[in-house]
This record gives sequence, structure tokens and C-alpha cells, in this order.
Amino acid sequence: MSLQPRPADTYNPLYFLASVGSGGLAVTFFMYLMFWVPHPGRPVPIFEDITAAWTTGTPALRLAIAIAMAGIALFAALNLRALAWNLTRFSAWSITEAYAKLRTTNAEATLLARPLALAMSVNALFILGLVFVPNLWSVVEILFPAAMVAFVLIGALAFRDIGRYLGRILSTGGAFDMTQHNSFGQLLPAFAFAMTGVGLAAPAAMSHSPQTVGAALVLSTLFGTAAFVYAVIALITAMSSMLHHGTAKEAAPTLMIVVPLMTILGILLMRQDHGLHVTFDGHTSAGETLVFLARFISVQVLFLALGLTVMRRQGYFRDFVFGSKTSPGSYALVCPGVAFNVLLFFFVHKGLVAAEVIDKFSAPYWALIALTLASQIAMIALVFRLNRQHFARPSTARAIPAE
Repeated sequence: MSLQPRPADTYNPLYFLASVGSGGLAVTFFMYLMFWVPHPGRPVPIFEDITAAWTTGTPALRLAIAIAMAGIALFAALNLRALAWNLTRFSAWSITEAYAKLRTTNAEATLLARPLALAMSVNALFILGLVFVPNLWSVVEILFPAAMVAFVLIGALAFRDIGRYLGRILSTGGAFDMTQHNSFGQLLPAFAFAMTGVGLAAPAAMSHSPQTVGAALVLSTLFGTAAFVYAVIALITAMSSMLHHGTAKEAAPTLMIVVPLMTILGILLMRQDHGLHVTFDGHTSAGETLVFLARFISVQVLFLALGLTVMRRQGYFRDFVFGSKTSPGSYALVCPGVAFNVLLFFFVHKGLVAAEVIDKFSAPYWALIALTLASQIAMIALVFRLNRQHFARPSTARAIPAE
């Protein structure tokens, strides 16, 4: 006899997105500290900056710090727990017939969710270190090369998986089913490359070693370029298939995968720009940064509108979010909301405020921040809703015979 199975009991590599979404939410809480806690002389706030702000700050700032630190701790823990669960389940699943069958279909691209989640978790661990570990900055120049090695290894895993996939479909005619390409699901490899690239770009923005900055610039450019090229090809071919066959309903959330791509590539380029400015005397004006971020935000708004329009017409939310149907691909809904939140924080502070279009803490400023907070709250509610749908076993379920 066994209890009613959970949806997550039937494993799918897209469950790695549960880890990615929680890690992304940890980043949204870090934005509070990034832009509200003073951190003179450093590109990011660290434990000492946070404790100083707590000591001297206003009650409102203390409240924001408390919320941020609690949110980072909670969602980083959920990120790591989901990653550990996925790695364990993936290991067992990879020796089954289901895995072998998946590697003969278009869905082999979903295997790139694994390096994507690994890269997200390394980024989350770095945030945990900045926020909770005293004196971390004193050894950060030692940590940067170690972090770059970790990201290169994750990137090598991503290249191996995508090389195996492309080698199969490009060397054999008819190995790719265009009728099943009617979504943006094939952009997942680009997402994995971009996440690896943005992690590699961090030392470019933070290190004071020209050698470390140079290596970070080159390596992050490699993965950022791979993400861009793959995304363009996948977008064009997928749009052609969707125009012929419509959008696959269960994969409809992938229509908004361009949104997190824009955030990750945008931050990657901003980190590179900062490294070029500080270490190699390259300069970009505040106005140029404003326009740069406005272009990326514009792309996000367009793809958010496209995805939400199609999903509303198909009744996706009614069936898969608020209804009784489940799909592991629903976790892809978390990434766009998180990514829009993060890039909008950058647009407001590094774009509008830096270019003196609006004043920090003015009414227009808080109106835009309210939009970021609304997106964050909606994604928190969505994560907990999806976790209950997929991982909670109904307490009232009757015992049924195991097959």
C-alpha cells in the first residue's frame, strides 16, 4: 500500500527550475541591500556595510535590512534544498529508460536545466557570503579564482550536454521534430550559458587584480556570446514553428524566457563595463547606461506581454496554476517575474537616478519601486503555490495499492 503520488514523484529535469526560481528570489532581496545600504569603495554591500547601516540607519532602513536578510536566508535555503533534491533524483533517473528516451527527442535540451541550476546556486552562495560572513572581503581576491573555476566547470558541463544534443540532431537528418518546436523551450541552453557568464563576470566588476579582471572579461564574453547566438537561432526557428502549429500549451511559460535572458545578459554587460572602467580606464556615461537599460527593459515588456497574452488565451493559469493540472514547466513562470524585478531595480538606480532623471526616494522613484515589490510578492506567492502543487502529498489522500 502507498499514498497518492505527488507530481514530483514522476521526475523531469525541469524541476531544476524550482531551485533556480528560489535562488532568483534571494537575489531580489539582495537588491534592497545593493541600492539602499551605503557601501563606499565597494561595488556591492558586505556584512560590515550592513551592520553599520543597521547601527546608524533609520527605522525604515532597519526594517528593509531585516526583511532582506530574512528573505535571502529563506530562499537561498530553498534554492540549495531544491538543488540537492534534484541532483539526487537526477542521478537515479539518468539510468532509466525514461532518460534514454528523452535523449532521442527535442526534450534533450531540458537537460541544460542542471548546469543552469548549479550556476544559480553558486551565485546564491556568493550572496550568502557577502551578507552573512564577516571579513569576507579581506580574502575575496582568493575566492574569485576559485569561483571562476567552479563556473568554468559548470560551463563545461553545459557545453558537453549541448554538444551531445546538437551533435545528434545535426549529424542525422530528421532527428529534430519541428512540429514539437512550437515554444521557446529550446532557449533553455542559452539561459544556462548566460547564467554561467554572469557569474564569471562578477570578478570583472569586483576584483582589483588586472589578471583576474582580464580573465573574467574573456570567459564571461565567451559564455555571453554563446547565449546570444544560441538564443537568436532558437528564437527564429521556434517562432516559425509556432506560426504553423500554435504554441504548445504546457510550454507556454517559455514565451517569457527572454525576460530572464535580458536581465542576466544586461547585468553581465554592466559588470564588464564596470571592470573596464575601474581596471582598464574605459568609460560609459550615465546617459548611455540609461539608454542601454531602457532597451533591455523594453524587450522584457514586449515578451512579457506576448507570453501573458498567449497564456491568457490558452487558459494556462486557470489550468496549471490555479487549477488541478500540473506541469514542471510551470516553474518557468517564476524566472520572468524575478528577472523583471532585478533589472527594474538596476534601471531605476543605475539608469534614471544616476542620470538625474528622477531623484532617489522621490514620488516617481517609489512608484517604480512599488512595481518591483509587486512583482517580487507575486513570485513569492507563486513559488509557494507551485511547491504545494508539486511536492506536497495530500494529507487526506487514501492509501492505494502500489503498482
